[in-house]
Amino acid sequence: MNIEIQNLTKKFGKKTAVDSVSLTLTPGVWGLIGANGAGKTTLMRMLVGILTPTSGRVLCDGADTREMGEAWRDMLGYLPQSFGYYPEFSVADYLDYMAALKGLEKKAARRKIAELCEILSLTRVYKNKIKKLSGGTQRRVGIAQAMLNDPRVLILDEPTSGLDPGERVRFRNLLSEFARGRIVLISTHIVSDVEYIAAENAVMKAGRIIDAGTTAELLRAVEGRVFTARIPERELERAESAVRVVSLKNEGGGETLVRYVAEGPLLPGSDFAEPRLEDLYLWLFRDERRQDDV
Repeated sequence: MNIEIQNLTKKFGKKTAVDSVSLTLTPGVWGLIGANGAGKTTLMRMLVGILTPTSGRVLCDGADTREMGEAWRDMLGYLPQSFGYYPEFSVADYLDYMAALKGLEKKAARRKIAELCEILSLTRVYKNKIKKLSGGTQRRVGIAQAMLNDPRVLILDEPTSGLDPGERVRFRNLLSEFARGRIVLISTHIVSDVEYIAAENAVMKAGRIIDAGTTAELLRAVEGRVFTARIPERELERAESAVRVVSLKNEGGGETLVRYVAEGPLLPGSDFAEPRLEDLYLWLFRDERRQDDV
């Protein structure tokens, strides 16, 4: 199975949110990486059929997904950035309701809901109202609904928002297992969510896919541009204004280990470091200002 995105474009008035995107998705986990405002959410909404493209099309094994209609929707699982629910819904009410909308038979739905609640640690809050749950727990409820119909194509928009580090690790392991023979597309600006599980990554900037490939292939762009340097704490403010800092680590004795990306070694005593996906992200989006994604 493959999904072929052909010259997909979406304009809102004079603003082009997605600009002639072409990409072929194959089975496995894909990371869609980009700063907020890059167009990731708009692209995902067109993939699942919520938004109609201004131009271009999406093909599933050669068939136009708009013409596939219900057959395409039956293959999909989708988690938006925020999902709606009736204020009085409990987790049980919501998942039962979503299972009915997806056409699951009642006994099969109960089995699947119980399985997902166990995997996603929702059993304890199964009867609780969603509005009273923490943000991370609400996110896990959203993930459960996206996986209810055992979709062949799972599209997740910022799925780990609100999850604690342990929950993020368990979720990544779940997706890695789930993705066998399926396409899983994860939109994120938290690159650690996809660095170790994504078979391929696509990097999106200003509405365009600017690069795509395995993590190793993408990291070639920052080879020789990642450095570490130990500097006195009193020099930290000056260093932060001079280079794009990836991370800081207090080394004790009044020194800080600075990891940074730059065209060359700009801080005294700099050593080359092995590139990571986070380094690439900060290199590619070093001029971006934080804004809401579209």
